[in-house]
Amino acid sequence: MDFIKIILKPKKEESLKRFHPWVFSGAIQKIVGNPNEGDIVDVYTCNNEYLATGHYQIGSIAVRVFSFEKGNADYNFWKGKIEKAYQLRVALGLAENPNNNTYRLVHGEGDSIPGLIIDIYDQTAVLQAHSIGIHLIREQLAKAIKEVLGDQIKNVFYKSESTLPFKANIQVEDGYLMGECDNECLAMENGLKFHVDWLKGQKTGFFVDQRENRALLETYSKGRSVLNMFCYTGGFSFYAMRGGAKLVHSVDSSAKAIELTKQNVEINFPNDPRHEAYAVDAFKFLDEMSDKQYDLIVLDPPAFAKHRDVLRNALQGYKKLNAKAFEKIKPGGILFTFSCSQAVNKEQFRLAVFSAAAMSGRNVRILHQLTQPADHPVNIYHPEGEYLKGLVLYVE
Repeated sequence: MDFIKIILKPKKEESLKRFHPWVFSGAIQKIVGNPNEGDIVDVYTCNNEYLATGHYQIGSIAVRVFSFEKGNADYNFWKGKIEKAYQLRVALGLAENPNNNTYRLVHGEGDSIPGLIIDIYDQTAVLQAHSIGIHLIREQLAKAIKEVLGDQIKNVFYKSESTLPFKANIQVEDGYLMGECDNECLAMENGLKFHVDWLKGQKTGFFVDQRENRALLETYSKGRSVLNMFCYTGGFSFYAMRGGAKLVHSVDSSAKAIELTKQNVEINFPNDPRHEAYAVDAFKFLDEMSDKQYDLIVLDPPAFAKHRDVLRNALQGYKKLNAKAFEKIKPGGILFTFSCSQAVNKEQFRLAVFSAAAMSGRNVRILHQLTQPADHPVNIYHPEGEYLKGLVLYVE
């Protein structure tokens, strides 16, 4: 493995010299050696000048770079990266915070470990691999998490069946790498408690990236009728209730998500009559609901475009969804609208929402432009890492 070299075509080294962490397959002139997917490889210019080291993979992105310096990618190397990521979360006031035990510990390229996501839920770390290279070192990473965070972590759950491409020669199974939890553990975010289904839920079990946006919604909720579309397990809903909403309706097509939403609301607001939840298709609900029923609507759909081939259809989906919200919301209403599609950039999303507003004929003003929180950092050399886009709009 030490002798595997990726040689780039002439003039294809510029992006690496700007510290962009991807090598595309089309930039490769030749490969010295016979790497398996997930192997560690060194990348060189056509003049045999060392550029970077990363994990080899089959696909349009051929190498995910984790270092621009020659060295040994051993256990201490990975532990050092986990330590740096953890210290950032401490500095952000997220780790070691008695009011918050939920945060993202590692965010892929944003923490210089492409292909790795680690979310912390109380005493459980959920580790997710998006590359075979990360999959192969999962045991080392689990050990490093435990060593860096100490007694704060008792369990490490590996959840990568749905994020890794199928490989006939690699067995990928979700399960505990360390410890075990009965999934009745409660996590806490900004003083609110909730169940997390990391066994079967979406992503790592909760959408950690909306923490600050949920807190912002709380400040707008007092006295309002709130509709939380695509609610998943109810994050925006229980923030709205704490903010003083007079009623909150949560909608998701998944009956299991709605059940978790009800549980999470009950944990924080027992027997509170303000909340109702509906397991129904979002577009169907919006079509059938009465006009001017809500004066605060949240649109936080799953990714409409996971790759550029479906970008046009995704933008039409955002336009249609937002047009319905503009049509139905009360005058003086607030709309929180989001896209988590990495293939959709900020300008494209904004244009889709603006087109929807124009179709409604209503006067709309931007109050906030939202993005992902600081524990989902964007590597300045990798702008593709900025995936969450949001607007808070005032609708007359």
